[in-house]
Amino acid sequence: MAQKFKPAGPVKTTAATSPAATGAAKATAPAQPVQFIFDKSNYRVLIISVAVVAFGFVLMSGTTDIYSTTKIVIAPIVVLGGFALGFFAILKKPSAN
Repeated sequence: MAQKFKPAGPVKTTAATSPAATGAAKATAPAQPVQFIFDKSNYRVLIISVAVVAFGFVLMSGTTDIYSTTKIVIAPIVVLGGFALGFFAILKKPSAN
């Protein structure tokens, strides 16, 4: 069970920490532009990688000829390539425009 933190002594409220002072500071602070972790190109590559993985699983599916070259060689390579593309999309740094 988690223990709750209790201060050692009495809590003093100053003008800088009072709710009225923090509300006034929030109103005068300039708005910062939102920066996302991923860029638009990262999302495109990630969507492409999901499509490649799905295509690899489609190549693996089916009930006829279990031992075909497409199912046991080509489809796993396509799936692994899609996963590699996904890792690349996650690790790619966004451009510094």
